[in-house]
Amino acid sequence: MINIYDLTQEQLVDLFKQWGEPSFRAKQLREWLYDKRVSSFDAMKNLPKELRARLETETTLGTLKLVTEQSSRDGTLKRLYKLPDGQLIESVMMPYEDDRRTACISTQAGCAMGCVFCATGQMGFSRHLTPTEIFEQAMRFAGELEAEGDRLSNVVLMGMGEPFHNYDASVSAIRRLMNDLGIGARHITVSTVGLVPQIRRFADEGLQVKLAISLHAATDAERGSLLPVNKRWPLEELIAACRDYIDKTGRRITFEWAAIQGENDTSEQAHALGKLLKGMLCHVNIIPLNPTGGYHHGPAAGERIDQFIDTLATYGVTATVRVRRGIDIDAGCGQLKASVISPNEIPEVPNA
Repeated sequence: MINIYDLTQEQLVDLFKQWGEPSFRAKQLREWLYDKRVSSFDAMKNLPKELRARLETETTLGTLKLVTEQSSRDGTLKRLYKLPDGQLIESVMMPYEDDRRTACISTQAGCAMGCVFCATGQMGFSRHLTPTEIFEQAMRFAGELEAEGDRLSNVVLMGMGEPFHNYDASVSAIRRLMNDLGIGARHITVSTVGLVPQIRRFADEGLQVKLAISLHAATDAERGSLLPVNKRWPLEELIAACRDYIDKTGRRITFEWAAIQGENDTSEQAHALGKLLKGMLCHVNIIPLNPTGGYHHGPAAGERIDQFIDTLATYGVTATVRVRRGIDIDAGCGQLKASVISPNEIPEVPNA
């Protein structure tokens, strides 16, 4: 079965020529997919019935198989997908009161970074996703929102996996989000734990995409205990790469900080972070930790976070607290945990 989402305009033209169809059919099909965002060939009414039937039997619209989904009290929707080889990934859609609709998508099945407080990091690494597997997660949400008279406004590559470990596929998917779904670059965020060579490479891509760095600690000793990647690229190298990125692109970096009680919510860490980031075009995004089964620390208290923010302000560093979404369905930061279901337990269900 040919995955239509894998094909460029030119490849669709070639396919239709092989089938004896005029080339303009490719443009019609792509309009149905990416402008009207329909999810079935039967809905493509200006395509001949015979062509729709052949598309139905010889091609497919994506390969993600929906296993289950959970809805949170705050409207957040989390989905578990099965890939063709049996691997599992999760995607999240978060609605906000200001009408933003943000898709949080995965770039890998599992993750090799091993961050100790992250459920995906505790799973280990299975494989990279293809550009189409990354893109299709957002495509699904976009199509369903379109059918409801709504639209997907933002995409964050912050689901399962490290996007810069799967660099080429992630960048390819980002370009498709922009070109095929019309998501503006400034409404797309890619998050990395700090792969220094890829940060430098990303600065040369010419994209206006937002960059977020999962920092979580301001000293090598503390960060190395939380994020093993810090032993490969310690803070001095990471911050140098970030400063060079800002100088080259003129874009602000967001530093993500999972606030952990008794670990990185201390006055010492706040002062260390202020000194580290002083004078940099950046913002600190503080997220109270969502506890995971493999990490037994809890979220920092609100008053500790307030003190932390006040300390950063004395260094001219701005910070805000991000509201955790989907807490009751384990959909917040660090909570994606597809490994809780064994592939052998997955029922066969139709695509959503």
